[in-house]
Formats: sequence, C-alpha cells, structure tokens
Amino acid sequence: MARETVTLECTEARKEGKPPSRYLSSRNKKLKTEKLELMKYNPFLRRHTLHKEIK
Repeated sequence: MARETVTLECTEARKEGKPPSRYLSSRNKKLKTEKLELMKYNPFLRRHTLHKEIK
C-alpha cells in the first residue's frame, strides 16, 4: 500500500500558549517523500495556520 496516514500539527499555537490543533491526512509516500505542510484552520486561534507533519 503506497498511502500512509500522517498527523498534521499546528506550528503557531505553542508560541502563543494555546493547545495545538491536529488533523489526520494521508499522502503517497512513493511520490511525496518530504514532510507534508498544509494551511489548516486552528479553532483555538480562530484562523488558518501552517500545519506540519509530525512523526
């Protein structure tokens, strides 16, 4: 199976002392070898922030 499930975590929430928001996503590990970065909504900060893949 080429797709794997990854967890995305907010990069800005910890700097502001808020809990980080997390999302589950999937990626094709054969085509996308680098870590996934997406703009997702953080409900604690009430805005879209950069979320990076954590492992």
